[in-house]
Amino acid sequence: MRVQQISPGWVVERVWEIYRQYAGILIGTALVLFAVEFLVAWVLSGAVRFLSTVVFWILSTVYQGFVVQLVKDIQDGRRDSSVGDLIESVTPVLGPLLLVSLIFGIGVAIGFVLLIVPGLILMTIWSVVAPVTVLERPGVLRGFGRSRDLVRGNGWNVFGVIVLVYIAVVAASLVVGIIASPLGSGGRALVQWGVNAAIAPITALSASVLYFALKDIREPATPPPTA
Repeated sequence: MRVQQISPGWVVERVWEIYRQYAGILIGTALVLFAVEFLVAWVLSGAVRFLSTVVFWILSTVYQGFVVQLVKDIQDGRRDSSVGDLIESVTPVLGPLLLVSLIFGIGVAIGFVLLIVPGLILMTIWSVVAPVTVLERPGVLRGFGRSRDLVRGNGWNVFGVIVLVYIAVVAASLVVGIIASPLGSGGRALVQWGVNAAIAPITALSASVLYFALKDIREPATPPPTA
């Protein structure tokens, strides 16, 4: 049976729609979370700055889970949960989500070392492993298999979404980098903080929107019985 195809353009449009509608929550929450990383990076230097990288990774993972829960919350067209509730809902799966993030990063990095193509393949078939982990809680390794199953039949379309999002993020980063280049180290750090907060929602939303689009195709909701 042929799997229904998703539209990369529709996914990106939906990401942008949610971004605009909930920009205050998405960017505001990112600014607060990444303020911790900004302060750590500001205070520490040299070899100890490794701690800043670890803090950024943990906060980015928490933020990814927060965005997944937000997108789930607004599927009915309105937001019912507070920011605190959404972040708190990530706590039970934070450990598995961190492991998933670590395995994803290592696997894709190794794939890129192996002539790039394997890395792109893994990035594609594992693209919705974070939403799977947060919402379905299948376990770390099974989460990767579940992501692969959801993507199957839509690999090129999912890859198209990844490329479009990557181009948008890189373009925004380059423009901001040019603007911030005359600033001192403190100014550039502040700008980087803002950039991280503005970009984080895009990548997190793309995975979340992809998950729900692919799940709807694989497992369409059963309509309520008619009277």
